[in-house]
Amino acid sequence: MKTDVLIAMILMAVSCTPKLGDSPVEKIVGQMSVDEKVRTVVGTFTQTATPPPVAPGVNNRADYPGSKEATALSKNQVPGAAGDGFPIERLGIPAIVYADGPAGLRIDPRRENDSTTYYCTAFPGGTLLSSTWDTEIVKEVGAAIGDEVLRYGVDVLLAPGMNIQRNPLTGRNFEYYSEDPLLSGLTAAAYVNGVQSNGVGTSVKHFAANNQELYRNGINEIISERALRELYLRGFELVTKLAQPWTVMSSYNKINGTYASENKWLLTDILRDEWGYQGFIMTDWFGADDPVLQMEAGNDLLMPGTPNQIEELKEAVASGRLSEDVLDRNVKHILEVLAKTPRVKGYAYKNDPDLFAHAIISLNAATEGMVLLHNNGALPLETKTVALFGNYGYDIQPGGSGSGYVNRAYKINLDKGLAGAGYTLDKDLAAAYKNYIAEEKAKLPEEYFWVIPTVEEMSVSNEMIRSASSSDAAIITIGRMSGEGGDRSEAKGDYLLSDQEQSLVKRVSKEFHSKGKPVIVVLNIGAPVELTGLENQVDAILLAWLPGQEAGSAIADIVSGTVNPSGKLPVSFAKNYHDIPSSKNFGLSSGEINTVRYEEDLMVGYRYFTTAGVKPLYPFGFGLSYTTFEYSDFRIEDNTLCVKVKNTGLRPGREVVQFYVEKPGGDSTRPKYELCAFSKTKLLSPGETADVMVKLETAINPLEQWTDSGWSLVPGTYRFWAAASSENLILNTNKTY
Repeated sequence: MKTDVLIAMILMAVSCTPKLGDSPVEKIVGQMSVDEKVRTVVGTFTQTATPPPVAPGVNNRADYPGSKEATALSKNQVPGAAGDGFPIERLGIPAIVYADGPAGLRIDPRRENDSTTYYCTAFPGGTLLSSTWDTEIVKEVGAAIGDEVLRYGVDVLLAPGMNIQRNPLTGRNFEYYSEDPLLSGLTAAAYVNGVQSNGVGTSVKHFAANNQELYRNGINEIISERALRELYLRGFELVTKLAQPWTVMSSYNKINGTYASENKWLLTDILRDEWGYQGFIMTDWFGADDPVLQMEAGNDLLMPGTPNQIEELKEAVASGRLSEDVLDRNVKHILEVLAKTPRVKGYAYKNDPDLFAHAIISLNAATEGMVLLHNNGALPLETKTVALFGNYGYDIQPGGSGSGYVNRAYKINLDKGLAGAGYTLDKDLAAAYKNYIAEEKAKLPEEYFWVIPTVEEMSVSNEMIRSASSSDAAIITIGRMSGEGGDRSEAKGDYLLSDQEQSLVKRVSKEFHSKGKPVIVVLNIGAPVELTGLENQVDAILLAWLPGQEAGSAIADIVSGTVNPSGKLPVSFAKNYHDIPSSKNFGLSSGEINTVRYEEDLMVGYRYFTTAGVKPLYPFGFGLSYTTFEYSDFRIEDNTLCVKVKNTGLRPGREVVQFYVEKPGGDSTRPKYELCAFSKTKLLSPGETADVMVKLETAINPLEQWTDSGWSLVPGTYRFWAAASSENLILNTNKTY
């Protein structure tokens, strides 16, 4: 054969090769070898993909990197990203990049032989975002995060985390949104739509029931289908139908004996076939048990991937244990998403996000989500000299550890935020705290995403308190650190206030109150702690949550009254931990190994408190304001809940209007009433009235309930409430269905 003819034939063959983005996905799959298909469904494990910590004695199952057998398959294209896909250049398939996380993009700020820094914006954590009850603000945060994802060369953001906060001790509650699936689902949908408006993807996680970190890699959760459907899956159903996230991440745990990543009923029958999910499903990092069962269940991608998984899948296809048709289906799901990515579309990465503009978005979101729990008139603070007590006032925590960590350029501590708002701090007290924190931190490892070192609360003498009481007011900060890989404990210094914290509150309050001066507590926490009795000792309590890098400025805006607090609780604060039904079955169930039974069924959070008549300390949906509101003219027009809200106070403010429904049927095992809709007003001037109108969600029917035969609307009269919290039902009206 002549050389020119051979060249022509080669060129023709190349020109006929399908390319992702230009050719139908089915045609590309048809051109792939078994080896290429297997490599597409297994990530390219990198040395930087550090495995998550696990509890001692846990069977980590297959191939945890760090073992002798595990080796790196590639290097991350974007340093610090969580993992990459496998490229097949001849078919135009790029290696797309996956990166954390829920509170902002997590990549390394420094790169080899590069003097540029690549910082990202640290946004508020999930509990604060849901405390805004404002999906437009959450969408704006998502859009800003998505812009950084796009510009820094990442294709899929591993977020949001949206599991139900079943118990306050769950280590990752700071990433999650709420104890209520409607609030969680609508918040997550807003976040996903915001991120994906930039042409990049999200990975909603952890599907499903990742409600604890203890033994998370294999804990067997025994949950009724009713509780799964109405609580633990409902939020995922909402985000699927309202936002179609590009990917969904399966969870580590077992559900009723089957690993979530091997659960065909969960991943295929419900997520795809019932809800109409169109993206692809990936494992959580190192969520490995049996890769063949994972493929068959519909878990399309194994991340971050190991050599053993590759070989096992190849052997399974060769032996007939795994049908190539299953492999083709999963590859197709992945390629359909890859075709939408910036890499396939040829986006030119510039590494140039507007971090200043995003910092403003982070600040605004933080102020909207802070919750005023107690106030006897001390706030807003009009006096200008302040004694700031507590380590967290000088070393605030913007976020938690693990996948929710962000390599930010800075954080604004509360002392700096107060100074920026015009307050003068006691210099001697501030110097003592700063010196102490610096000395103690020098003894600890440097902060990085798995570990955020904190120091024991500084011991403050009575003499220091007396000296500081020359200030006009005292602010005491109380903080908690939590993160991925471990749960919190009921111990003092964690869920309970430590002896040192209680003593500090008592002594500062005694000294300042003796001089007629107010004492304010600021809580820098990601999830509830026990606060019973605190409001009897201090004049105001501000729940700042984990507010992102602008933390100090945001808190100062609330303290000063520059912003009127409008956040409402997305979770209940119990008077006592053992008032919480899941406290009997959290972590493990008594006498059982690697098993936890959800015996409380539907009675999670406010559903339990309102039904059982047990009063929480601060109920779901609660939050104070510097102004007051009046509700009137509550009615239902077609499928829309309508109520008038008037600002009857002296300051501009926003109000979160919550709608609850009592369903007919007389089933004593069901909640007394449940959240069915919500809306946040615009900023209302004193005397101004807003017409709040909320259509009942159509992606799901919040009036339905799950029975053995499926979802059903029980015939009868439904009582609807317009409310300021789950314990403050103001107006009601009925409608018969």
